[in-house]
Amino acid sequence: MIGNTKKWIGMAGALSVLAGQFLVSPAIFAAEGNAVAEGKKIAFDRKKGNCLACHNILNAPSPGNIAPALVAMKSRFPTKEDLRMQIWDATIKNPESAMPPFGKHGILSEADFEKVVEYVWTL
Repeated sequence: MIGNTKKWIGMAGALSVLAGQFLVSPAIFAAEGNAVAEGKKIAFDRKKGNCLACHNILNAPSPGNIAPALVAMKSRFPTKEDLRMQIWDATIKNPESAMPPFGKHGILSEADFEKVVEYVWTL
């Protein structure tokens, strides 16, 4: 009898944790969604990220054609950290890069920088 009680308590605890994940997850996804939307605004802003000056982004107004199109980012950059480092300072991998080092030179605030990374990672 005690063995069955412990088994049921353990199962109830596991179900509670699982249910809690479903209650928390929408808030996490909403926060990520907001960061992505804000990152897109920054990336398209001619006075901030200005990604469109050089890059083509699907369905973006007046995209550039100087740099690679921002597509298949998760294939091109296996981790978000790889992408973050590219945006932080592209000259690390390519000293001849024309891309401004957005993080290294403080072109974007840390918060704006992280939002742009979140957005570009979705492309």
